[in-house]
Amino acid sequence: MLSAITDWGWSEMLWTALISICLVFIVLVLLVLIMQGFGVVFSHRPSKTPVTEKQPLLHEEEIAAIATALKMFRSELHDRESEVLTIMSIKRSYSPWNSKIHGLTQMPDRK
Repeated sequence: MLSAITDWGWSEMLWTALISICLVFIVLVLLVLIMQGFGVVFSHRPSKTPVTEKQPLLHEEEIAAIATALKMFRSELHDRESEVLTIMSIKRSYSPWNSKIHGLTQMPDRK
C-alpha cells in the first residue's frame, strides 16, 4: 500500500495540486457569497411606519419637578457628608513601603 502512494508521477501530482487549488478557491468564493448573504439579511431594516398618535410632551415645569424628586431621592440614599476634600502631605524619609532595598534579591553565598 505504501508503494502505491510513493509511486506517483508528475502528472498525478500536478492533477492533485490543480484540484486542491481549485477546491480552495471554490470554497473561498462560497464563503464570500455566504458572508454577503448574511450581510444582506442582517442589514435589512424594516421601514419606519409613520406614527399616527402624537405622544404628549413634558413641559419644563414637569421636567424640573421630576429632576428635583430624583435628586431628593438620591440624596436620601447616602449619608450626609461634609463634601470637603482635605489633602494632607506627610513627608517621611524612610518607610518599608518605599524602600527599594527590600525588592532586591540577596545573592546566595557560594562555597
